[in-house]
Amino acid sequence: MGSNQAPLSKKRFYQVKIKSLEVASLQELGQLMDQLQLQAFRKTYGKIWDLAMIEVSIEAIASLTQYYDQPLRCFMFGDFQLVLTMEEFEEILGCPLGERKPYLFSGFYPSMARIAKVVKISAQELDRVKQNNNGIVKIPRKHLEEKAKALADQGEWDSFIDVLELLVFGIVLFPNVDGLVDLVAIDAFLAYHHSKESLVVAVLVDAYDIFDRRCKKSGARIVCCTPVLYVWLVSHLFHHESRPVCPLQGHCLYAEKGKENWERLLASMIGAFINWFPRWKEGRTRFLSSCEGFSNVPLMGTRGCINYNPVLAIRQLGYPMREALSEESIVPFIAWGFSNPNARILQGVHKAWSTLKVSSEEEAETPEESEEVKALKAKLERA
Repeated sequence: MGSNQAPLSKKRFYQVKIKSLEVASLQELGQLMDQLQLQAFRKTYGKIWDLAMIEVSIEAIASLTQYYDQPLRCFMFGDFQLVLTMEEFEEILGCPLGERKPYLFSGFYPSMARIAKVVKISAQELDRVKQNNNGIVKIPRKHLEEKAKALADQGEWDSFIDVLELLVFGIVLFPNVDGLVDLVAIDAFLAYHHSKESLVVAVLVDAYDIFDRRCKKSGARIVCCTPVLYVWLVSHLFHHESRPVCPLQGHCLYAEKGKENWERLLASMIGAFINWFPRWKEGRTRFLSSCEGFSNVPLMGTRGCINYNPVLAIRQLGYPMREALSEESIVPFIAWGFSNPNARILQGVHKAWSTLKVSSEEEAETPEESEEVKALKAKLERA
């Protein structure tokens, strides 16, 4: 980053609670696999296992949280901003959208019978051990871990891999209540397991959702997939002469940075120090700029819908910012929950995701919102 240091910004820091992801028992289960089985795991589920094993610096996430700008949906520093983008999360998760259908939670939960077919536990047993917490059904983590060990003992490695990955979904990708895996995480797992639906949208929106809630509610915990956030942050803050081709590989090269004084580091950052375009971004010439009828991108996750603003990430995606932002390009959009009056609004978001607008630098412009979307937003504001 160079030897020159920017002056520290005078910023008031707020106490932030970060949910620590307890992955020790997952690591123990992973050690039951030999190299052949681990290769089979990666072939089926890609980078997700490696991501789950990353040691996250809680101080880094807590310090990053201080810079979140709620209206703009980005992290605002002294002379630059950073945005959590779809394209970067695709690379980190190893789940590119491409021709895949994005996983968009419908608001309906899978049946015990459907879950039973994958985890090799009877629907009756799942009904017996399930717990109801705040109206959402959850399966005890310990019960799933015991089942995974039993499958390993029996040499049923395909089923073992599926149960282990289900645990990763519930503990790392979509964490919620300690010691429990909820049906929302299980629904995402089944969508990936059966249809290879991309998880990128759901993981990204969960991050935006939790930062937005923290801004509204003092003392709210950061509960999301923190390994993705940490890899994303590290990839932009540090440079390495070997220029790694994979974000997870890059994180390994910067592992010693976990001992940084993160509060001081982020306070001293300026745009000239940022690694705007890591090598693993090379080759991308287009980016998701909007969905049909929306001026930006509405993200639908496991708790509702919130927009993000790709126009703020133009520099981050490798293009120069040529003109001032229009108000329309960053208009906020939030719909929490899946019951009325949000049901029709979320149906509109589902429809919008069927027609994505992918742009290059020359095509990057703010699309107009459709009259239907404007009416839905007006109805949401009145609710």
